[in-house]
Amino acid sequence: MTPALGAWRRPDPSPADGPPTGTPAGTPALRVRGLGVRYREVVALEDVDLEVGVGEACGLVGMNGSGKSTLFRTVVGLQRAGTGDVTVLGRSVDRARAEGLLGYVPQQDDLDRDFPVTVRDVVLMGRYHRMGLTRRARAADEQAADDALARVGLADLADRRIGRLSGGQRQRALLARALAQDARVLLLDEPFTGLDVTSQAAVEQVLRELVAAGGSVLVSTHDLGSLPQLCSRSVLLHRRVLAAGPTAEVLTPENLARAFGLDASGWTATGPGGAA
Repeated sequence: MTPALGAWRRPDPSPADGPPTGTPAGTPALRVRGLGVRYREVVALEDVDLEVGVGEACGLVGMNGSGKSTLFRTVVGLQRAGTGDVTVLGRSVDRARAEGLLGYVPQQDDLDRDFPVTVRDVVLMGRYHRMGLTRRARAADEQAADDALARVGLADLADRRIGRLSGGQRQRALLARALAQDARVLLLDEPFTGLDVTSQAAVEQVLRELVAAGGSVLVSTHDLGSLPQLCSRSVLLHRRVLAAGPTAEVLTPENLARAFGLDASGWTATGPGGAA
């Protein structure tokens, strides 16, 4: 029987789920210092500082165009920074990626809908750093992919072509790829796009399990109502960091009004005019 979304559980979280061997105690999972990014004359990010601790989920909040996706792309090395630096568990981004420590689920996937690969093939891509030059999957890689697919509720679609999935299902496939990778630091850019309420709740449960096992998560979302239950800390971004700290202290009407350019009186607990 195919497990329901979120029904999979890691049986015995081990010390290997936390920082890798050789990481000094107290090293942040993610540290961004003085990060600046420009697109020609347009300032996308300016002097951004943030940290995510080991075993912590941190929310990233901001309006469209605030620089959230640029921040994610710069952290994982897909966008060149003009100033500043990024470290992952005390390592450079290049080293962290080579060791498979850094996982990324983009807001919009760039998967070729016509390319003849299955959902399992996509998830196995997360294991490439473990396969060596041959890129030949071993039994352990196959098992990791199957476990990840079960965790996100796609086990019964493993052999379907990726192009035949819905947008929400593709998002879950990309999350499964990051889970199979066994990344210690996971960046998710609007991962709940296209998910129904039940699927979103189950994916949130998967992320909580990751954090409980010593993983670290930075996630952007427009669902401000569920953010306090998912993330202990949050960062409010509008090209610069406007506020950072415990989620309840960051998501105040005054701070949100600054970030979204609105009058604070127009905000409720879930966003402008009652909508996140």
